[in-house]
Amino acid sequence: MLVSDVGKKPIIGILGRIGSGKSTVADEFGKLGCGVVDADKLAHALLDEDDVKEEVVGLFGRSICDSSGRIDRSKLAEIVFTDSEKLSGLNNIVHPRVLERAEELIRQYNGQSEVKAIVLDMPLLAEVGWDKRCDKLVFVECDRGLRAERAKKAGVFDENQQRIRENFQISLDNKVALADNSINNNSDSSELVRQIANIFSSILDSY
Repeated sequence: MLVSDVGKKPIIGILGRIGSGKSTVADEFGKLGCGVVDADKLAHALLDEDDVKEEVVGLFGRSICDSSGRIDRSKLAEIVFTDSEKLSGLNNIVHPRVLERAEELIRQYNGQSEVKAIVLDMPLLAEVGWDKRCDKLVFVECDRGLRAERAKKAGVFDENQQRIRENFQISLDNKVALADNSINNNSDSSELVRQIANIFSSILDSY
C-alpha cells in the first residue's frame, strides 16, 4: 500500500461508517504528534468561497442559501443524499478542490519536523481512491445503535438519514478488508486512547 511519492512521513487513513468516531480517532492521533487533514473542514470552508458558492448555487438554486446568503449545508445535504446525480454534481465541484488542499497540507506537514505522521480524516477516503495514498489504513469499528445515538446527540441527522448516506459509500466489508488495523470504539475513551497509542507505536516502528 506504500506509494513512492507519499513523502517522508507515514500517511494514516481513517476508515469507518458514519458516526463511528473517525474524527475522534483522528484527533487522538493528532494529540500523539500527527498532522491531521480534516476533509470535512476543508469542504465547509470551500462552500464559503465566492467562486465555489457561485458554482453550487448555479447547480442547486438560491433555495439552498440561508437568510445571510451563505450555503445552508443541511439543506444541501437533504438534496444530494436523495439524488445520486446531484450528489455527483456537488462532488465534481468540491472534491477536486478538497483533494488539492489536502495535498497542500500533506506537503506542509512533511516539512514540519515536529509532525510524526499525517492522518487523513476523509469521509469518502476509499470511494475517491485515496486509500492508495496511505501507508496504513485504520478501520474504526462501532455498533450501529451507538453510531445512531452519537449522530443524534450531535444533532447531525437521524438513523434513517444515516442509512441513506451510507448507501452512497462502499460496503463495510470492503472497508474492513482494506484496513491494516482496527479500532473498537464501543467502549470508553480511555480504552480508545490505549488502542490508538498501540497502533500508532506499531506504525512508527514499521515505517
